[in-house]
Amino acid sequence: MEPLSLHFLHEQAGARFLDVNGREVATDYGDGESEYRAAREAVALHDATYREALRITGEDRASFLHGMVTQEVKGLAAGAATYAAMITVKGAMVADARILRREADLLLDVEPGMGAKVREFLEKFLISEDAELHDASGELGVLRLLGPRTADLLGAALGGPFAPLPQDATRAAPLAGQEVLLVGSTRVEPHGVDLLVPHGGLEAVWKALVAAGPAFGLRPLGWRALEVLRVEAGVPRFGQDMVETTIPLEANLTHAISYNKGCYIGQEVIARATFRGHMNRKLTGLLLGATEATPGTELKKDGKKVGWLTTVVRSPRQGQVVALGYVHRDHLEPGTVLAVGEGPAEATVAALPLG
Repeated sequence: MEPLSLHFLHEQAGARFLDVNGREVATDYGDGESEYRAAREAVALHDATYREALRITGEDRASFLHGMVTQEVKGLAAGAATYAAMITVKGAMVADARILRREADLLLDVEPGMGAKVREFLEKFLISEDAELHDASGELGVLRLLGPRTADLLGAALGGPFAPLPQDATRAAPLAGQEVLLVGSTRVEPHGVDLLVPHGGLEAVWKALVAAGPAFGLRPLGWRALEVLRVEAGVPRFGQDMVETTIPLEANLTHAISYNKGCYIGQEVIARATFRGHMNRKLTGLLLGATEATPGTELKKDGKKVGWLTTVVRSPRQGQVVALGYVHRDHLEPGTVLAVGEGPAEATVAALPLG
């Protein structure tokens, strides 16, 4: 397990730890409900340096990556970010990534444990293009702020008013002696901002945010509370809700797909599915009441399997156990009741986001 760079700071704060695909994450800090509440009502700071990164350099880097992902890359302005999927010729997912176009390279921010797999996939198609792939996981780290007082905290830390950032919008700023790139990350929580920090400056930036935080109710946020927020927001995570058999449209990833760009790997499958107008199954929300089911548990209707659970959490907002899961299109209507496993426990289909 690759330890977090700031492991000692999390340990001092009372964190417990977990292995996610070979990378260490801070599970919680002893009070998950308070962490969750801070992200909902004040501001919370999450160490996401377990994520991995790749850089692509070379004159053909943009045109090469443009043909490898579902989203526009060639038209991406320098300093801009976007979210995309990588898929096979059959339309099944390889991974997802946040792509940042910088002056000298393209940066791919991917889920923990996915760096080598993404690099292998891209290199397989890299033939004559002037493009080169580099492991950048040790070059920078992601710190994530969530909650309605995020802008207030950043204003205090940066020494001036901070205008909120829309999803994928970016802004560079000096913080704690480091040149930090701020990226809007609002899908899990409407005020979210990710800070991309040079590896050597992570401790200084973390401490600066913590020092400015008491006036705004800042708390460190662990993996488990972040997963609750993610499920409530209906945001799928690759490796949990999306796997190597998932087609992006099944996981509601229309925002990751450009329908105006040129050819890319797997485009024909996406085009056919879009033209058809439906997928056989889609990711949806599910309300489970008091049932503590496990991911992978089947969902049934009249004894027939019609879906399965992918992530299960206890939601303070809903006051019950909730889940993400795939359900056959014939049973996606909110309010539809399905059996969990062999029953008698039940799950009720609910629209995303959950409340």
